[in-house]
Amino acid sequence: MDRSANATQATPTLSVLDRALYALFSRHADASRHDADRKHYRATDVTTSFDVYLSRAYGLSWLAFAVVSGWTFVVVVALPDATLAAAADFLRRGIPGLETVGVPAVSRGGVAAAAGLAVGLAAKRATVALGGQYLKWTASARRSNIEATLPGAVRYLHALSSGSEDGAAMLRKVADREEAYGETAVAFRKALNKATLTGSLAEGLRIVARDTPSRNALAPFLVKFREHAEQGPDALAQYLRMESRMLSNRQSRSRDQASDFLELLAETFVVLLVLPALLVIVVTVMSVLAPGLSAETATPVGPISARAMLVYGSAGFILVVGAGAALVVAALRPPDQSGRTYRRPGDPLATLASTLRNPASALVVFAPVGLLVGGALRALGYHPANVVLLGYVAFALPVGLVALRRANIDDAKDREIKDFVHAVSGHVSLGRPFSAAVERVARDVDLGALNDDVADLAFNANLTTRGGDLQASALSQFVSRVGTPLADQTVGLVTGALDAGGDAEAVFETLQVEIGQLYHQKKALRSNMLVYVAVGWTTALLVVGIMVAVNGYVLDSFAQLSSISTADAGIALDADAVQPARDRRRFYVVTQATMLACGWFAGYASRGRYEALLHSAALVGVAYFVFAGVGMV
Repeated sequence: MDRSANATQATPTLSVLDRALYALFSRHADASRHDADRKHYRATDVTTSFDVYLSRAYGLSWLAFAVVSGWTFVVVVALPDATLAAAADFLRRGIPGLETVGVPAVSRGGVAAAAGLAVGLAAKRATVALGGQYLKWTASARRSNIEATLPGAVRYLHALSSGSEDGAAMLRKVADREEAYGETAVAFRKALNKATLTGSLAEGLRIVARDTPSRNALAPFLVKFREHAEQGPDALAQYLRMESRMLSNRQSRSRDQASDFLELLAETFVVLLVLPALLVIVVTVMSVLAPGLSAETATPVGPISARAMLVYGSAGFILVVGAGAALVVAALRPPDQSGRTYRRPGDPLATLASTLRNPASALVVFAPVGLLVGGALRALGYHPANVVLLGYVAFALPVGLVALRRANIDDAKDREIKDFVHAVSGHVSLGRPFSAAVERVARDVDLGALNDDVADLAFNANLTTRGGDLQASALSQFVSRVGTPLADQTVGLVTGALDAGGDAEAVFETLQVEIGQLYHQKKALRSNMLVYVAVGWTTALLVVGIMVAVNGYVLDSFAQLSSISTADAGIALDADAVQPARDRRRFYVVTQATMLACGWFAGYASRGRYEALLHSAALVGVAYFVFAGVGMV
């Protein structure tokens, strides 16, 4: 679509600011330097037109230019003469040939203006580049999600192919299950929407295959799906069976590669968290012999020493590393095994009643508890750092425990649902109707945590002798009651296939293979990720041990050394370099930052954000208990 068409279509819904930006900067959309950005844009799900998006990026770039250049000008004007002279000498000596050439004197205002212009232009270009990079990142994220969810979607299509529905109806069933099949479902829905507009499913599939970021997985699948759908249902079913096997093997190789990357990430994580703690120890010891580290510098928040900046900067760096590692681990986990997403009831009383069963409800209920505990500790005279940390423990620990209890229940249901599927499949293969098979399993088989859910399914499935919609409805209610991702991916497959008129025996045969494979993958992933949970805890406890040892046996010795008079020592020592009470507090802050980072990493490696709260709160509590027990806080 050309730029004028975009303008005509988008103008009625654009704000005044967007229309102004469009008028000023939309011409850049036709430039060849944005061809790659346009290609990445087509692979994303950004709702605004490309021209409007790019106009916003250019408008933001001019704002960045104004802010950064103005700030740079003010900073350069405020710099001391000695600093400017040192910077000029550094540039003159560092640039070859400039030292031998006479440089005319430039006023401070001229230097500030030149620096502001240069830095502002760099910020402007960086902002535009970041806008294009955002499209690339978004397309890459969609590609990863598609390649992770496509194998499951193809297996679902294979199960649906035993029914009487055509290709479009099969794609729509996958598209309606976005929670299970992610961006693959979104791509199928987009293909169906394009087919509605063009009047041809083949054309809709071709457009999505052209624009999808998954050039090596989804694009060829859509093309071949279109070709085999035109050849008839038998050819399509045979192709889907073959493709599901091939994609499953490819997914297994991708998970092996992700596992190798996680090993490297864990090693890097340990190094990046242990090094700042060691740096803080070295800087504290070196401050005895280097008085300049204790010299204070005026800052907008008050005077602060270089050593304090290094210590608290290390704590901030540790938190950033921990958060980044946790996000990477979350991104590397397969979308179908990233843990369950919990939703809080809309009614306040229902939220309160589900506190001990639903982590999302516990998150809301225990947040005020954390604030109350923090306020009480502050009133009792606790240090602000401990007020924040112990308030965090009072909030995060119970939420994490609720999530752990719920996860254990879900694991028990997933363990039993595999046996339930095999039992039902055995009865169906003997020719019994689905409802009779479920009733017999509910009566004869002990399924532990799943007993109540299976009994409810048996009751709903036998409300009528007619299959079809009511059987599918009973299965849908069963999936909702169980509520685990494994149930949604497996039993949900039966729901769609039976609704499509598929043969029950063939559907359950497919289901047995599917649930066995998914359960095995889940157990294998759980076992592999527990290694990284151990890495997080080991790193945290190692740092606690190092810090306690240094606090207990090193600080006092260096405090005595720093108090030796200059005349007796024969060397220049800073008498106030080591103050045990102050330095213990700083070490404690760095240690607790490490506890939070390690807890986040371990929690996300285990099951996700709720366990990240559990592990980080537990480690913070352990560190406080140890430091307080030895009298260091």
